Amino acid sequence: MRGFHDAGSLACTRCAAAAAGRAALMGLLDIFKRRDDAPKAVRSYEAATGVQRRFGGGSQSFGPWAAEASAAREPVQRRARHFAVNNPLAHSGVTAWTTAAVGAGITATSQHPNPETRKTLDAAFKAWTRRADLEELTDFAGLQAAAVRSERIDGEALFRWVGNQLQAIPAEMLDMAMTRDLAGGAFIANGVELDALGRRVAYWVNPAKPSDQFPTYAQPIRIPAEDVLHVYRPTGPGAVRGVSALANVLLRLSELDGLEDALQTNAKVAALLSVILTNENSMDDGTGDPFAEGQSLEPGAMFKIPGGWKVNTTAPQQAQQVAEFLSHLSRSIAAGLDVPEHLLTGDLRQANYSSLRAALVSFRQKIESYQFHTLVPQLLNPVWRRVMTNAALSGEIDAPLNDDLFAVEWIPPAQPWVDPLKDAEATLKLMGAGLLSRRQAVASLGYSIDELDSEIAADRARESALNLTFGESDNGNA
Repeated sequence: MRGFHDAGSLACTRCAAAAAGRAALMGLLDIFKRRDDAPKAVRSYEAATGVQRRFGGGSQSFGPWAAEASAAREPVQRRARHFAVNNPLAHSGVTAWTTAAVGAGITATSQHPNPETRKTLDAAFKAWTRRADLEELTDFAGLQAAAVRSERIDGEALFRWVGNQLQAIPAEMLDMAMTRDLAGGAFIANGVELDALGRRVAYWVNPAKPSDQFPTYAQPIRIPAEDVLHVYRPTGPGAVRGVSALANVLLRLSELDGLEDALQTNAKVAALLSVILTNENSMDDGTGDPFAEGQSLEPGAMFKIPGGWKVNTTAPQQAQQVAEFLSHLSRSIAAGLDVPEHLLTGDLRQANYSSLRAALVSFRQKIESYQFHTLVPQLLNPVWRRVMTNAALSGEIDAPLNDDLFAVEWIPPAQPWVDPLKDAEATLKLMGAGLLSRRQAVASLGYSIDELDSEIAADRARESALNLTFGESDNGNA
C-alpha cells in the first residue's frame, strides 16, 4: 500500500487484512477437518509441475489465464533457461526465431508528408540507434534481438528508460510477489500496477546490481509505465505477465534428454564384451572374491575365475524403432516452438525445394505476425515516439508534436528464399500486372524506398561523372 494511502486508511486496511486473514485461516482449518477424496489440484502448465508423469492421474483442465500464468511463470522460466543453455534443440529454436524476427535489425522510416522533414527524422533516429544501449554493448538492433530472445526464454522482456537510453531489466526483477488492491479499483498484479480500467500505470521492480551473486530482499521501486517497455505475448485475457515460449516443449525436451542418456548407457553396456574363463576343476572353496583387486568389465578384457563361481551374463535388449521415435520427438518440439524442423535440427536429408519452401512460407507468416502484433506495438512504436518527442523538445529537429511526427513504417529484414531468381521473376510479374507496388517490393527486401532511390540516383551521377558503363543501365528503374 505504500505511496497510495494515508496513515488512517492504512490502519483500517491492516485491520481489514487481519480480519480477512483470520477468516481464511478458519476456512483452511475447516477444510483440513473434512475428509476430501477429490484429486488434488495441480498446475495446468505441465512444465511448471514437479511431476514427470504427464497427467499425474487427475483430470485435465485449465483455470483462468491470469492465475495459470502467474503460477507457472517463474518455474517455467527457470527450466526454460536451463534448457536454452544446455539443450541444443532449445538453443537452436530460440536462435532461429530471434534471427528470423530481427536479423540485422528492424529499421524505421518516417512517413511524414514532407520529404525533407522525413529525411531529417530518419537521420535523427538513425543517429540515436547507435547510442541506444545504456551499457554501450550494442545498438538498437542488438536490443531488439535481446528483447526477442528474452521473450522467447523468459516469457517477457523489460527495458527501462534512463534519460534517452535503454537499460535491459531481467524479468525476475519485476516483483512477482507484489499483488494487492489499491484505492479506486486500481490494483497491482505480479508487480504490474494497473488502474481501474486495466491500463498499465507503473511497474514495481526489485533493485539489484549485476554483481549480486545471491538474492537479497529489498523494497521494490515503483517506475512509471511511460519509463518502461514491456514486451510479452499474453497467454490470454487478464494475464499481465508472459510465460516462456518453451513451456509446451519443456517436458518433451526433458524426455528427449533422458532417452538419449538411456541409449548412450545402453550402447556403452553393450560394448562391454569380455571373456571369462572358469576352471571347473579348481579346488577353491568358492569363498574368495575373484574381483577383490577391483577388476571390472571393460571392452576386450579377459578374466580367469576360480572354481566354485558361476557367472551369469545379461545382454541388454536394444530398443526398437529408436530413430523414428527420436525424429518424432524432434518434430513435436519443432511444432511447439513454431520453427520448421530443418531449422531446429539442421537435418536437410529428407528436404527438397517444395518442402523447404512450404515450411518457410508458414514460418514467415508466424514471424510477420509476431513482428507486427508484438514487437511493433510494444517496443518499436513506443521507442520512436519517445525518441522523436525528445528530439523535438530539445530542438534537435524542427517539427511540431503531432501525428505526422509519429507516423513511421517499420521494415523487417529481408527473408532469403530457397530460389531467389524465381522469387525475383515473380515479383517483376506482380509489379507488371499492377498487383504489387514498387514500394512494397522494396520493403520486402528490407530497404526503404526513399533511401534506395537516393542511392540509385547517387550511383547514376557517379557513373556519369566517371564515364562508367555497366551491364544493365536500367537497374532500379523498374
